[in-house]
Amino acid sequence: MAAQHEQAAGAAPQERSAASSLLREVAEVLVLAVILYFGISFAVQAVHVEGISMFATLDDQDYLIANKIDYRLHAPQRGDIIILRPPTNNSTDFIKRIIGLPGERILIRSGVVYINGHRLHEPYLPEEWVNDANWPDNSSTGRLLGPDEYFVMGDNRNRSQDSRFFGPISRDRIDGKAWFRIWPLDHFGNIYQQMPTLDSSTVFAGDREPLRPLAA
Repeated sequence: MAAQHEQAAGAAPQERSAASSLLREVAEVLVLAVILYFGISFAVQAVHVEGISMFATLDDQDYLIANKIDYRLHAPQRGDIIILRPPTNNSTDFIKRIIGLPGERILIRSGVVYINGHRLHEPYLPEEWVNDANWPDNSSTGRLLGPDEYFVMGDNRNRSQDSRFFGPISRDRIDGKAWFRIWPLDHFGNIYQQMPTLDSSTVFAGDREPLRPLAA
């Protein structure tokens, strides 16, 4: 009987030790899960597209993953699809494409974008651009963007509220870069199949005739 007593007494500390070890492991897993959750939340964001301002690149009810740390490593680039807050509203997120970069002169005439006098080719536009197809209205030479300003537009130019209406946005209004599409599954993946390119061979400014390149 005494031996059984001693055996039972020795088993109790072992059980408490095993329970304590299990609780410690559970606590470590929970802490790791919390760290991973906040780390992932800091780095990426799920984005729900509402509306057709980015059609046909993005469609209504698409779901995307946005990268929130990309622009901590380098500046936004032309053609990037970004999540932004318009200048007059902190509670609404827009998704648009970067067209003009800091220090560039932007002019839009008859649905054609000119950057520093060079025509921008935009193969992703879904239809002829006829609405609000001139910017700025009161200048034939365009507007020079400031050192921290970006000009953004939706790909569906006839149905987009963008920098033509609320003006260029500052860098601190950009919250992240759209990375890839996760829904619908039949369109899963890359959203950057088509990108804008600048015509480097000719120069055109406002309503003036094209300028001939100077001989070297």
